[in-house]
Amino acid sequence: MPDAVRGHLDGRVGEWSGVMGLFLCPASRLAELITELIKVKPPKPIALSLVIDTGLGGVPKAVSIVESRSELLALRMVEMPAPSDVDEVWLERVSEFVPEDVIRVVEPRRGGPEWLDGVRRVIEHGSWPKLRCGGLSQENFPSVQEVADFLSVVSGGGVAFKATAGLHKAVRHTDEQGFTHHGFLNLLVATARSLSGRDVREALASTDAEALTAEAKALSDQAAHAVRGVFASYGSCSLAEPVADLEELGLL
Repeated sequence: MPDAVRGHLDGRVGEWSGVMGLFLCPASRLAELITELIKVKPPKPIALSLVIDTGLGGVPKAVSIVESRSELLALRMVEMPAPSDVDEVWLERVSEFVPEDVIRVVEPRRGGPEWLDGVRRVIEHGSWPKLRCGGLSQENFPSVQEVADFLSVVSGGGVAFKATAGLHKAVRHTDEQGFTHHGFLNLLVATARSLSGRDVREALASTDAEALTAEAKALSDQAAHAVRGVFASYGSCSLAEPVADLEELGLL
């Protein structure tokens, strides 16, 4: 936790502080985070995304703890995994537990056609769906087709989404363990194509960094704004790698 807080605070004042988003913290480690922030005394509250790993019933207590430490933390987002059926009653409880001015992010369980139905229900309920793009096993990595299907649903739903896991590099690549990772630049270009009715799968599958960079640079201000309105946030396990990739590609 000390390293995570230090890295975040350093990133907020560095040359590329504009790319820094929210500090993600599991609800189960909230006490650790508060203890650390009391020590370092941040100049302004840390913008927080609270990741619920204690079950839906733990949300009210976690939110209350954050709100009681407003000098240290500003709650901006609450994100959580959904049950397999993502039913209306569960979604209603999410709305009741999360303050109205806080973004709700819900991750339907991927797999089978019912997954996309869950994504639609999350959108209809006014929450952001979350797309998990990687993990510790091959099953955690969605296929190009699955990501394309997700983007098709989200682009037509008029809502933002958050992506997570496996996206610390800009361009699609295969790591030392043989896992092929999606790139966040691929996802950005694919979102742009999804909004304009062009070939999404080609953008997701591309390993051509130069072509992806050129396509991103060619977006008009209006198109770029629309893309950011849909692909609004992603979580990375590294603060440095995404920035290094974007610098190398000339995108910062």
